[in-house]
Amino acid sequence: MTPVQKLIGLGLALLLALAIGFGGAWQIQDWRMGEQLAMQAGLHKGDLAAISNAAAAQARKEQDKRLATEQQLAAQDQQHTKELSDAQRNQARLRDRLATSDLRLSVLLDATDTASRCDLPTAPGAAGVVHAARRAQLDPAHAQRIIAITDAGDQGLIALRACQAYVRAVAP
Repeated sequence: MTPVQKLIGLGLALLLALAIGFGGAWQIQDWRMGEQLAMQAGLHKGDLAAISNAAAAQARKEQDKRLATEQQLAAQDQQHTKELSDAQRNQARLRDRLATSDLRLSVLLDATDTASRCDLPTAPGAAGVVHAARRAQLDPAHAQRIIAITDAGDQGLIALRACQAYVRAVAP
């Protein structure tokens, strides 16, 4: 072998050794980085699991709160519906009693009022059996209108209470 061939062979050997060294270093670096990336991926996976669990717990908490509010609203709605039906039933019974003359509405008369030209004695007389203040009966048609007005007022008050209860239940 000639010295030039030896030099070329040595250069090739050196180049091959450098390539193997670089390749080995590259492989070692790849292993180290792979371990670091795997460790970071594990940490990231743990963080994502913790965040996911916290979000799921928060969603369950909000869902439970919403369910409790819905149940409370359903109970209040049931209560107000019962109040409304009871009031309507009582008003209907009162209207029926007025219509059948089973019940009469009356007003107190002011016996001291001279402008009304109602000269009723304030003390009960010997001919009367009623020992209370003097009263005048209302016409049944007027009594029916008064009952209808109070029925509408009762329904309005019940609806107002229902709305207020709803706002209290829904508002934070």
